[in-house]
Amino acid sequence: MADTTAIAVTVNGAVRELRDGTTLPDLLAELRLGLGWVVVERNGEALTRPVAATTILANGDVLEIVRAVAGG
Repeated sequence: MADTTAIAVTVNGAVRELRDGTTLPDLLAELRLGLGWVVVERNGEALTRPVAATTILANGDVLEIVRAVAGG
């Protein structure tokens, strides 16, 4: 990432480099996931949707993202 400050976050066990200031919704959009279709745990704490919608990611964050699957 040229000329920008980067942070490293771990997403489901894989380290990703992101632009400083990246929000959780930005990351989910990059992963092609909607906030309404996932449950996110950040550093061991499950996030409510309102909190997730405004979360700015920080260097060293560890995220677990679980995709909701509908079934019948």
